[in-house]
Amino acid sequence: MKPLRIIHGALIALVAAAACSSCTAVGPRPWEKDLMARPEMQLVPYPLQTAADEHVYFSKEASSGGRGFAGGGCGCN
Repeated sequence: MKPLRIIHGALIALVAAAACSSCTAVGPRPWEKDLMARPEMQLVPYPLQTAADEHVYFSKEASSGGRGFAGGGCGCN
């Protein structure tokens, strides 16, 4: 029974070491950062157009937050 516990403990240690070492490759490389800075790669690529769209949705739906919330001001949902 004791060798089984040793194998079990070694397996847990191996999995923990693999999980900790896998985080080193996360993120863009220095030569890839120019692509990430392009406007198309941003969460809001065109902030003025997005602000105008949000204003239209807010005005038409009469709800707080524009597209962010479900339902409208008319109560027809």
